[in-house]
Amino acid sequence: MEIRDSTVLLLGGAGLVGTAVARQLAPHQPRRLVITALTQGEAEAGLRDLERELGVAVEARWGNIFLPSDLAHRNRDDLMRDPVARRRLIDDVLRPASASFDENLLFQWLTTIRPDAVVDCVNSATALAYQDVFASSARLMEAATHGGASAEEVERHLLTLPLPQIIRHMQTLFEGLRRAGTKAYVKIGTSGTGGMGLNIPYTHSEEKPSRTLMSKSAVAGAQSLFLFLMARTPGAPATIEIKPTAVIGWKEIGYGPVRRGGRPVELVDCETPMRVADAFAPDADGWIKTGRHLESVFINVGENGVFARDEFETVTALGQMELVTPEEIADAVIMELTGRPTGKDIVAAFDGATFGPTYRGGYLRSVAIDGLRALEERHGVRSVAFEMLGPPRLTKLLFEAYLIGRLYPTVRALAMADPECAARDCERLVRETEPMVRRQILSVGLPILLANGEHVLRGEKVVVPPEDRGADIAYRGWVDLRPANLALWIKRAGEIAAVAPDPRTGSSARWTAIDPDAPIEPARMAVWVFEEEDEGYRIKR
Repeated sequence: MEIRDSTVLLLGGAGLVGTAVARQLAPHQPRRLVITALTQGEAEAGLRDLERELGVAVEARWGNIFLPSDLAHRNRDDLMRDPVARRRLIDDVLRPASASFDENLLFQWLTTIRPDAVVDCVNSATALAYQDVFASSARLMEAATHGGASAEEVERHLLTLPLPQIIRHMQTLFEGLRRAGTKAYVKIGTSGTGGMGLNIPYTHSEEKPSRTLMSKSAVAGAQSLFLFLMARTPGAPATIEIKPTAVIGWKEIGYGPVRRGGRPVELVDCETPMRVADAFAPDADGWIKTGRHLESVFINVGENGVFARDEFETVTALGQMELVTPEEIADAVIMELTGRPTGKDIVAAFDGATFGPTYRGGYLRSVAIDGLRALEERHGVRSVAFEMLGPPRLTKLLFEAYLIGRLYPTVRALAMADPECAARDCERLVRETEPMVRRQILSVGLPILLANGEHVLRGEKVVVPPEDRGADIAYRGWVDLRPANLALWIKRAGEIAAVAPDPRTGSSARWTAIDPDAPIEPARMAVWVFEEEDEGYRIKR
């Protein structure tokens, strides 16, 4: 894409890599550059530094991109203590996604800023995995063992589960990018281990590697696969992920207070030995607060905080995590944004390494279908759907198309049908003429909603129960014989019949188009619905 005169949103733009990307963007003269950070202080500090250094107008936003906007400026501990906020967050993560898109802070940024490009430097995996689901699970089990867990303990645990949170985040991100019309999305990801393997000696507990660290890698991997799928989705921006596999450093070298979590480390002392049995008791207090802060020489490596010289020497040594600079990562980001492949995009690497469709598979598909047709004829059965593949809507579409095909010889004939007559005739088919088809439908778990919309045929198993929605749930997984649904099939047939025959005979012709004068084939009709109505078609192979 062309960066000049574009709008670029830098998520985590006040951080180490985000700042480097902003520096590299400036010479390309974007019209609008917006940086974000978790806190107002971080955002405004980044804004001052960039404006002074780059001489370009920069805007700043702040807040937690995983949360609703009205909660996004409160810290996690505060939210966890608030029962109303806890329940709100649980609902936000676990209820259907479309219900909460508009409330999310990131979604609001995307749809109001409408960026042409988004560079995401937020370490999502760390943010979600370090809520520590394992420690929370242990606390919950302990509470359950001693009389039962409280509602608060259950709610707190639910809010440490990383997978629902990353799923919701990716749903929100994709929908926000789509609605904003964003052209390119670049993610700076992580391996979770600084490029090392499961032998990584830097742990967060007694385990090697720690479960918390492995959770971070798992979330990072899940996000990478989501991005791989997003890149295969119509309407998505060009999707790129650059995944550094080394220590990223550094922002500054200096002397001063050592900070942990943004706060200075308090300097304490202990001159008098204490008995081990007493030293760790709840009321232990044998140490001395000096009233000062720990000060030393440090190197600031961004999100990992500050390292002492020996820590830095150790972690970046040859054979350990080693080192990559933020400027090198930023160079790769700019090259990818401007259409010059770097070989560092793991989405493209996935595309090149995954095993897609093959010529042999395509050829043998026709052999398999011919074999199935021959067996159907030999045994006098029609094999329509078993509800093994899912979703139930596919089974519903296949059986509905099959019933319609039993009544109308061609798609064009269906296009001229009357919905009331079609509904009445379909009901007669399942109730009187073809009882075996009725039994198949009911046996695989789909109810049959009759033409009056008030009565239903059902079997012992129901894949999509009505819950509190009654017949309104039929579109998801019931064979629907109401005139309104038959009118929808007639409309589909009309759209198919209205398409002029393709005069071309080359490879560019629509060879998969449905011939309106051919018999109705359930699979082809279902494919048409998925591709034309749901935009559920493949764009990469």
